[in-house]
Amino acid sequence: MSCNFKAENIFYATMITINYPEIILKKAREDAILRGHPWIFSGAIGSVKGNPGPGDIVLARDAAGHPLALGFFNPSTDIAFRVLTRRCDENISPYFWQSRLHDAYKLRQRLINEQTNAYRLINAEGDGFPGLIVDVYNTTLVFSIAVAGMEKQKNHLLNALIAQLKPTRIYEQSDSHSRKLEGLENRSGIAFGEDENSTVEIMENGLKFEVDVVSGQKTGFFLDQRVNREKIGSLGRDAHVLNCFAYTAAFSVYCAEGGAKKVVSLDISKTACVAARKNLHLNWFSVENYPVIETDVFDYFRHTPENYNMIILDPPAFAKTKRDVPKAARGYKDINLQAIKHLSKGGMLATFSCSNFIEEDLFYKIVLGAARDAGAELQLLSRLDAGPDHPVAFGHPEGRYLKGLLLVKRN
Repeated sequence: MSCNFKAENIFYATMITINYPEIILKKAREDAILRGHPWIFSGAIGSVKGNPGPGDIVLARDAAGHPLALGFFNPSTDIAFRVLTRRCDENISPYFWQSRLHDAYKLRQRLINEQTNAYRLINAEGDGFPGLIVDVYNTTLVFSIAVAGMEKQKNHLLNALIAQLKPTRIYEQSDSHSRKLEGLENRSGIAFGEDENSTVEIMENGLKFEVDVVSGQKTGFFLDQRVNREKIGSLGRDAHVLNCFAYTAAFSVYCAEGGAKKVVSLDISKTACVAARKNLHLNWFSVENYPVIETDVFDYFRHTPENYNMIILDPPAFAKTKRDVPKAARGYKDINLQAIKHLSKGGMLATFSCSNFIEEDLFYKIVLGAARDAGAELQLLSRLDAGPDHPVAFGHPEGRYLKGLLLVKRN
């Protein structure tokens, strides 16, 4: 029984078979949910029936009492309700999670080629699992839970993952800032199998990479950039490439494979530089020809006289909260300004932001401002996004956290 309806053509679910606690929205506050957005903010809630606690499943109704969706509730957070299903008579049972997981797995089998064994299996709201990320690294799974509701379902989720994928081990990396807001402690460690080695070797489009699932950033590897790595690598033939914030040097490996004459990888982290050299070695690329430099990217730009045919900017998130946006915008402008200045005529710039709080239009304006200050005329070849194994719920623009631009310097 569907309760995803339009106001002008209403069909309301009247037979709710499970007695869930309820939240009642204020008048005229249901529009976002009806447009497909998966969240209800605390300010839109008029009243609560029952006594639901953090992470409990509740039924959301509009002010007139019409059912809207079932979802996770947390009375202590700004995002008070996260949609699980718009079928308001659905039973949120272990089978519910098994079915959702099966659908996500089948989709990935259509999206991932046989030369790739690392991908995102569950992309939170994009796959109908609010606050849950699951990444596949060969036979190792890494998951991250960010919300109280999914924390309560963890055992069901683990059982479903084991049954569907039969992994050798599952590692938890639940250490996001949002867990504190949800009243949860950070947690990391082995959840299934044996914790024999922190690293696992993966294959992506036939290239090899070593992933540290214990101490690596995010879940160990930036899987969201797979399609962009492939695209940018194919454009780097005979180029002199500078890969900034290189981390595991995945972009560098792709550019080397694509025929770049020289690729310089920069990262401030000694650990990242060690991993970068290892990944170049795994793919038979000499660090003499493809050097990895431990340095601050901003300092490097200010002191190097060298120009490049291609520059890749994939920095960590400069804005972790809305409050950080003005400072982050200055940082993004500065780094893009320096990159544009060190780009040869006809050279390509691939620039990214992975911050939820830097919206796509703002990022575009930041880079445009950097180009103006550099006196550069740029061509936009394409906008860049996360790969298709990172789907986004239609109507949920916040789910598109990664945004990028592929540009050419004309002068």
